[in-house]
Amino acid sequence: MPKYLYTTIFALLSFSTIATAQSSLAHEIGIFAGPVTLQSDFGERHNVDTNIGNTGFGIGLAHWLNFSAANNRESFFTEHFKVRSELSFARTNLKHFGQWVDRKPNGLLAQQLRNMHATSTVVGLGSQLEFSPFMKIHDFENTIRGFSPYMSAGFMVSYYSTNVSSKLGEMTLPNVTPGKYLMPSDGHAHGFASENGIALSATAAIGVHYKITTMSDLMFETRFQMYNSDWIDGLNPNKDVYKENKSNDWQVWFNFGYIYYLEF
Repeated sequence: MPKYLYTTIFALLSFSTIATAQSSLAHEIGIFAGPVTLQSDFGERHNVDTNIGNTGFGIGLAHWLNFSAANNRESFFTEHFKVRSELSFARTNLKHFGQWVDRKPNGLLAQQLRNMHATSTVVGLGSQLEFSPFMKIHDFENTIRGFSPYMSAGFMVSYYSTNVSSKLGEMTLPNVTPGKYLMPSDGHAHGFASENGIALSATAAIGVHYKITTMSDLMFETRFQMYNSDWIDGLNPNKDVYKENKSNDWQVWFNFGYIYYLEF
């Protein structure tokens, strides 16, 4: 496992160990899952078929540090903020969609794009600061069937593995792969690569907690995640030449989850 992932795991475990020693902190654990759409160089931008077709599935485990539940001294921070750490897994199968794939007559470019495909797998580890603006955490904990909207922001370190290929054959051949993906790009021999790597990402989310019992909640969340790499999907055309491919890969999660409050 790369050293950056080791460093992040050590930092999170150290933080949890310190937090456990503080009597004013409570803990929550949860599991979440849902569809994830990867916005990448596969498919046409702002295309409905691309957004639907390049949708995969993600699942994760989460831990919350609750500053309010075991603390009788209220402050704005303790009543409105939690720290969330998580380990997540997402897998997406990718294809090209849009006008260039659907072009008539059925030329070489359309055939090349139609036969390209990739699989992207991402394992992420990170933390977010969660802010509940409308309801105090103490009030929510004592309101069965209560709703508490929230927003969050944070970072993740992700290990990604991508495999890109074509049903037409070897991708280095000009009759198999469009020229824009054969040009050297970002230190790679071509604008495509099947590889494993580490990427950082910034996250931002909005969601809602729904209290079903004194010790458990349901959650729904929409999260945006922007990577600092454009190789998550296995495609990265030379940005100096192909200006339309200027953005790094990013994704949107739609998470449904269950949260359980641990006994103290």
